[in-house]
Amino acid sequence: MAAKMELAPLRPWGDFFPGADRFSKPEFGDLTKWNDRMISNLMYYQTNYFIVVLIVFLFVGFLNPFGMFLGGTVVSLVFAGSVWAGENKAIIKNFKRKNPTLFVIGVMATSYFLLSLCGGVMVFIFGITFPLLLILIHASLRLRNIKNRLENKIEGVGLKKTPMGMLMDLLDQQEDKINKIQDFFESKVKE
Repeated sequence: MAAKMELAPLRPWGDFFPGADRFSKPEFGDLTKWNDRMISNLMYYQTNYFIVVLIVFLFVGFLNPFGMFLGGTVVSLVFAGSVWAGENKAIIKNFKRKNPTLFVIGVMATSYFLLSLCGGVMVFIFGITFPLLLILIHASLRLRNIKNRLENKIEGVGLKKTPMGMLMDLLDQQEDKINKIQDFFESKVKE
């Protein structure tokens, strides 16, 4: 069932950044649970995250337009090349599926190396890495709510497609969620 692309709604500030009671340190011992929390938050707050990235990009781009253009181009090309290699080369595809975090770190390290050759390291750090770090910190610390879980289940079964969902597909993060959802429904049917 093919679904058309939809933009996730902008979540209210009070939901995106509520009081301290809705934030908690992740369970570092349970990487699966931490990963699920991050993916759920990335999917649910994706439009808010896009606005945060856009604000930082515009600010850094205003200060150094050529460096920001160069940095964005290099990171985009490295990411596109690595996704292509991940789809067409079995060894890279297996690595990406088993180690998605290391795959993203490899893309960022390669981008950093290429930008260091051009002298664009500061733009890379402040314009690209800093907003990603802010997003990952928020996604790691923000506790999920009922709406968050429901929206992610709807997207996980393919009823709705969003830009973050497509990015997660490129990073092979959705298959695990779909399998978990199917297991959940199968266990409910057996009960």
